[in-house]
Amino acid sequence: MDGALIEKTCAPCKGGVPPLTPEEAERFHKQVPKWEVRDEARQIEHTFRFKNFGESLSFVQKVGELAEAEGHHPDICFGWAYAKVSLQTKKIKGLHENDFIMAAKIDRLVDQATA
Repeated sequence: MDGALIEKTCAPCKGGVPPLTPEEAERFHKQVPKWEVRDEARQIEHTFRFKNFGESLSFVQKVGELAEAEGHHPDICFGWAYAKVSLQTKKIKGLHENDFIMAAKIDRLVDQATA
Protein backbone atom coordinates (compact mmCIF):
# COMPACT_ATOMS: atom_id res chain seq x y z
CA MET A 1 0.00 0.00 0.00
CA ASP A 2 2.95 2.29 -0.21
CA GLY A 3 3.77 4.62 -3.07
CA ALA A 4 1.83 7.37 -4.71
CA LEU A 5 -1.34 6.18 -6.39
CA ILE A 6 -0.82 8.52 -9.34
CA GLU A 7 2.39 6.67 -10.27
CA LYS A 8 0.71 3.26 -10.42
CA THR A 9 -1.22 1.52 -13.17
CA CYS A 10 -4.42 -0.41 -12.61
CA ALA A 11 -3.78 -4.13 -12.41
CA PRO A 12 -6.35 -6.53 -13.84
CA CYS A 13 -8.67 -7.80 -11.12
CA LYS A 14 -10.02 -11.27 -11.84
CA GLY A 15 -12.10 -11.49 -8.72
CA GLY A 16 -11.55 -13.94 -5.92
CA VAL A 17 -9.77 -11.33 -3.82
CA PRO A 18 -11.50 -9.66 -0.91
CA PRO A 19 -12.47 -6.00 -1.23
CA LEU A 20 -10.59 -3.50 0.87
CA THR A 21 -11.62 -3.24 4.48
CA PRO A 22 -12.90 0.17 5.62
CA GLU A 23 -9.53 0.73 7.34
CA GLU A 24 -7.58 -0.11 4.16
CA ALA A 25 -9.89 2.11 2.10
CA GLU A 26 -9.31 4.99 4.51
CA ARG A 27 -5.54 4.73 4.05
CA PHE A 28 -5.93 5.06 0.26
CA HIS A 29 -8.58 7.74 0.69
CA LYS A 30 -5.98 10.04 2.28
CA GLN A 31 -4.33 10.31 -1.17
CA VAL A 32 -7.62 11.33 -2.86
CA PRO A 33 -9.40 13.35 -0.16
CA LYS A 34 -11.85 15.04 -2.57
CA TRP A 35 -13.57 11.70 -3.11
CA GLU A 36 -16.26 10.44 -0.78
CA VAL A 37 -16.12 6.88 0.53
CA ARG A 38 -19.67 5.54 0.28
CA ASP A 39 -21.79 2.44 0.73
CA GLU A 40 -19.91 1.12 3.78
CA ALA A 41 -16.55 1.51 1.97
CA ARG A 42 -17.71 -0.33 -1.14
CA GLN A 43 -17.37 2.60 -3.55
CA ILE A 44 -15.92 6.07 -3.91
CA GLU A 45 -17.62 8.96 -5.63
CA HIS A 46 -17.00 12.58 -6.56
CA THR A 47 -19.08 15.20 -8.36
CA PHE A 48 -17.02 17.53 -10.53
CA ARG A 49 -18.39 20.97 -11.42
CA PHE A 50 -17.91 22.79 -14.71
CA LYS A 51 -19.02 26.00 -16.42
CA ASN A 52 -21.33 24.37 -18.97
CA PHE A 53 -22.43 21.18 -20.71
CA GLY A 54 -19.53 21.26 -23.17
CA GLU A 55 -16.95 21.21 -20.39
CA SER A 56 -18.77 18.33 -18.70
CA LEU A 57 -18.85 16.37 -21.94
CA SER A 58 -15.17 17.02 -22.63
CA PHE A 59 -14.28 15.81 -19.13
CA VAL A 60 -16.36 12.66 -19.55
CA GLN A 61 -14.61 11.91 -22.85
CA LYS A 62 -11.18 12.30 -21.22
CA VAL A 63 -12.20 10.06 -18.32
CA GLY A 64 -13.43 7.49 -20.85
CA GLU A 65 -10.09 7.52 -22.64
CA LEU A 66 -8.26 7.16 -19.34
CA ALA A 67 -10.55 4.28 -18.31
CA GLU A 68 -9.83 2.44 -21.55
CA ALA A 69 -6.08 2.96 -21.14
CA GLU A 70 -6.17 1.73 -17.53
CA GLY A 71 -8.68 -1.07 -18.13
CA HIS A 72 -10.75 0.16 -15.18
CA HIS A 73 -14.13 1.68 -15.90
CA PRO A 74 -16.12 4.02 -13.65
CA ASP A 75 -19.82 4.75 -13.67
CA ILE A 76 -20.37 8.30 -14.89
CA CYS A 77 -23.49 10.43 -14.77
CA PHE A 78 -23.25 13.88 -16.28
CA GLY A 79 -25.25 16.85 -17.46
CA TRP A 80 -25.21 20.62 -17.48
CA ALA A 81 -22.06 21.75 -15.63
CA TYR A 82 -21.43 18.53 -13.65
CA ALA A 83 -20.13 14.98 -13.89
CA LYS A 84 -20.53 12.47 -11.07
CA VAL A 85 -17.96 9.68 -11.16
CA SER A 86 -18.36 6.51 -9.08
CA LEU A 87 -15.68 3.87 -8.75
CA GLN A 88 -16.04 0.30 -7.53
CA THR A 89 -14.41 -2.94 -8.60
CA LYS A 90 -17.49 -4.80 -9.71
CA LYS A 91 -15.87 -8.25 -9.77
CA ILE A 92 -15.34 -8.06 -6.01
CA LYS A 93 -18.36 -5.86 -5.23
CA GLY A 94 -16.19 -3.43 -3.34
CA LEU A 95 -13.12 -1.27 -3.40
CA HIS A 96 -9.71 -2.25 -4.69
CA GLU A 97 -6.53 -0.21 -4.94
CA ASN A 98 -7.39 0.26 -8.65
CA ASP A 99 -10.35 2.44 -7.71
CA PHE A 100 -8.10 4.84 -5.84
CA ILE A 101 -5.52 4.81 -8.65
CA MET A 102 -8.24 5.86 -11.08
CA ALA A 103 -9.48 8.54 -8.68
CA ALA A 104 -5.98 10.01 -8.45
CA LYS A 105 -5.61 10.00 -12.23
CA ILE A 106 -9.04 11.59 -12.72
CA ASP A 107 -8.08 14.30 -10.23
CA ARG A 108 -4.94 14.91 -12.29
CA LEU A 109 -7.07 15.37 -15.43
CA VAL A 110 -9.00 18.12 -13.65
CA ASP A 111 -5.83 19.72 -12.30
CA GLN A 112 -4.28 19.76 -15.80
CA ALA A 113 -7.43 21.29 -17.30
CA THR A 114 -7.48 24.13 -14.78
CA ALA A 115 -3.73 24.81 -14.86
